[in-house]
Amino acid sequence: MNPWIFFPLVAGGSLLLTGVLRRYAASSNLFDVPNSRSSHTIPTPRAGGLAIVFTFLPGLFCLWLTGFLPTHALVALAGAGGLVAGVGFLDDRRHIAARWRLSAHFLGAAWGLFWLGTLPPLPVFGHLVYLGWVGYLLAALYLVWLLNLYNFMDGIDGIAGIEAITVCLGGGVASVLSSPDGQNWLAPVLLLSAVAGFLYWNFPKAKIFMGDAGSGFLGLILGLLSIQAGQSEPELFWCWLILLGVFIVDATTTLVRRAIRREPVYEAHRSHAYQYAARRFSAHRHVSIAVGLINLLWLLPLALLVAKGALPGLAGLLIAYAPLLWCAFMFKAGAKEQQEV
Repeated sequence: MNPWIFFPLVAGGSLLLTGVLRRYAASSNLFDVPNSRSSHTIPTPRAGGLAIVFTFLPGLFCLWLTGFLPTHALVALAGAGGLVAGVGFLDDRRHIAARWRLSAHFLGAAWGLFWLGTLPPLPVFGHLVYLGWVGYLLAALYLVWLLNLYNFMDGIDGIAGIEAITVCLGGGVASVLSSPDGQNWLAPVLLLSAVAGFLYWNFPKAKIFMGDAGSGFLGLILGLLSIQAGQSEPELFWCWLILLGVFIVDATTTLVRRAIRREPVYEAHRSHAYQYAARRFSAHRHVSIAVGLINLLWLLPLALLVAKGALPGLAGLLIAYAPLLWCAFMFKAGAKEQQEV
């Protein structure tokens, strides 16, 4: 069976299911109510990200049934993603203490890493670095941070969806360039399809929000896909890190600056660079589109150079992140909100 048939089916299913979830959220009083920390102004239904979960996971199962996805990858992605999405939905419905959410996040990361198997070596300027058991600890921290930063960065219309679509597109293309006969591009394109159906409802004016169920799921799945890509070609892991640069740099810069001031890192706030930018330009649309363009026009070419072996992975990462870090400080990532003018 041609795997291309799954992509429009998943996109269409996500599109229809998001509409159903919007009605469900409205009837269940499942709204994101604006407050002083919000970037929106009217109550908006949430938990629409479940449409991504409920279409991507069956799509993975279909890829497995038709021989395009190995069993260990299916179990890793579906088990870890399902757990995190379930906890996120419960948190959308009723607040769950941070310690229990974080425990579930580490459990999901551990599940995914266990089933993916041996971690790939890390290429550093022509040398392969094998991290051993320390690598698993670092990988778990990486996955949990990516999961949570995706939640932090999902604060304006369309930004999380556009990030996922462009990153998955880049990851898929990099996989094809690196391994033309491989199949690692299928899962990223499947995820791209699921997010595209949701994005119709979330951009340019959000009619429903992704919610913790969707944002946490996306962050963890993108992280697992990056590790899976590195298993086939170690340089591909650097490609994914480059493609995720906008979210990683903004969220990490913001976290570090807030931590230095000893502010609660889990407290809701509006001090990410993208949030300052959205207020400066009085529009979510411009900022979300800018993120997509940065990914496609700056980060993707660098990632493809790394995938083709024309640029060392770490060098590509440093080149990619340098202007992103400058932009983060230009747009006051992590600055006290009262400093805004």
